[in-house]
Amino acid sequence: MFKHLFKLIWNKKKQNFLLMSEMFFSFLVLFAVFTLLVFYYQNYKKPMGFDYKDVWVVSYNNSLKTKNTDSVNAYYQTMRKNITAMPEVNDISFCSDNIPFSSNHWTEGVTYKKVETDGVNWFTVDANYKNTLNVKLLEGRWFEKSDVVSKYKPVLINSDLKEKLFGAEPGTGKILDRGDKGKDKVKVIGVIQSLKLGGDYAKPAIALYNLADTGSYHWLGKIMIKVSPTKANAAFEARLYKLLANYMKDSNVEIEHMVNKRTEVNYFTLVPMIVLLTVGGFLVINVALGLFGVLWYNINKRRGEIGLRRAVGATGSSVSNQLITESMILATLSLIIGTFFAIQFPLLNVFDMPAGIYLTAILLSIIFIYLLVFLCSLYPGKQAAAIYPAVALHEE
Repeated sequence: MFKHLFKLIWNKKKQNFLLMSEMFFSFLVLFAVFTLLVFYYQNYKKPMGFDYKDVWVVSYNNSLKTKNTDSVNAYYQTMRKNITAMPEVNDISFCSDNIPFSSNHWTEGVTYKKVETDGVNWFTVDANYKNTLNVKLLEGRWFEKSDVVSKYKPVLINSDLKEKLFGAEPGTGKILDRGDKGKDKVKVIGVIQSLKLGGDYAKPAIALYNLADTGSYHWLGKIMIKVSPTKANAAFEARLYKLLANYMKDSNVEIEHMVNKRTEVNYFTLVPMIVLLTVGGFLVINVALGLFGVLWYNINKRRGEIGLRRAVGATGSSVSNQLITESMILATLSLIIGTFFAIQFPLLNVFDMPAGIYLTAILLSIIFIYLLVFLCSLYPGKQAAAIYPAVALHEE
């Protein structure tokens, strides 16, 4: 039977080639769509790693004219006391500009046992960072005041960087080289859970956290404030802004809610997905209409053949199954070619994604194409089964 079907397909190879091309390109587009969907879904399932709902972000520019470090530190310590004295404030943290859900990034490489790891996100934070965001400590300890006089500068790393650098080994106590030729060494004192700083659908980036020292306040420009969910309101925000604006008279002060920043970053993350879904949807509709039309046309062109088959004893279900099987064979040939190109992505490690994401996307794309072809061939197959032999032969 299959030999006969392949012969029928070959005899109409020009017409079938166009249909196979549509299926091939549909598979590639669906593969891209499902790859993003699987990637986003796997990231979405991972925990955020910190609390953001009751955190406000204050952006400011350092307007102090003095370069004296002690004066700068005293200035910001006084501001810290004034903010924490407000009953609506639970905790605050001074940190670098690359806060969660922001577009600011500061990356640098680190070396361990002569193996360099590039693209590590560096964060400068104070000792209150952990409590402000409720960061989960997995190993070791958090920063202490005595760390400012340590032989090696203490740092914390997230679980993703720990796995990349040390595998299953503990990360605490390891010495890393930072900068050119290992001139700057840092010591890992703890490991925290990886934070999804780019939103719900973003992959947690490898990250390293170092403690803000006495000179850091010269350039720090963010304050994260953990507020009470029951007390903080618009009136408090106005009082907070007035306090900061009066204290930093020559500085541009802006207050943002981290909840809103999360919504914005999620929106921009989903834009490419929405575009791909739109393109893929139009392509799938075109393929479905094209397949449906071709099968309908084939029935009308092959009424004599179908009538002859019915006259010699073929049942309606066998005629219907023949048309459906022909369509599935065409889909299989297209998917073989499409899978060959798609499998190159995990083999070549394109976009540095896990191979499981690509393989899952390939499987979902194959199932979707088969399901689409089967559904589009059902009704034409039913119409072919309803052709009466006498009528078809009489028309022929």
